[in-house]
Amino acid sequence: METVYTYSHLGGEEILMVRYPDLNDEINDIITSIRNPGRNKVSKEKTMVGKRLYSPKEINQLFKEAFGEKDWYELKDYFDIELPNYPHTIKNAYKQCDFFKGDVLIEVQFGKYAFMFYDLAKFQYFFNMEKIKLGVEIVPCHLLHKQMSTGVSYGEQLVYDLERLSKNFPSVPVKIILIDMPIESDDYNEEERIKILNVRKELEKMLVSWKR
Repeated sequence: METVYTYSHLGGEEILMVRYPDLNDEINDIITSIRNPGRNKVSKEKTMVGKRLYSPKEINQLFKEAFGEKDWYELKDYFDIELPNYPHTIKNAYKQCDFFKGDVLIEVQFGKYAFMFYDLAKFQYFFNMEKIKLGVEIVPCHLLHKQMSTGVSYGEQLVYDLERLSKNFPSVPVKIILIDMPIESDDYNEEERIKILNVRKELEKMLVSWKR
């Protein structure tokens, strides 16, 4: 798959590059290693019955296997929920995230928008617990989202909302990565995607220069 856009919240991208260069490279390598699995889901939705789509579950599984091969593991924290003036305790509740390694927590999200925002809350939780230094959210771009079922959201909306929260939430550094299928493997919206990739290449050159 291809990275088409990145967003740095509270310096998340820069912190990852400078303090965790090996993990930064590993994340980028894993993203590019994910092959196009093909359109293996046949839509049953009224607006696109019979249309072949990409399966979020299938893509999630590819990421799970790829990160697992590089020794990234699930982070889970158990706790009891007790509320003031409420005589009921919920035992063994937990928070969990997809992939963790060396102070960096990653969520790959191909679900509804609410889950993307909840991922940020989980980053904040583990940051407050002093278990992580930063979070990375890997999400589909809008053009890829249009090739999937309507339950899948897109990263541009998340970035838009973070910008308008004026850095107030979350208070943990986060890097947002928008991904797409390799353009040579599927030519949907080809002209628009070429423009996006050209801008991305120029930004990557600037990032390399900044890193030096």
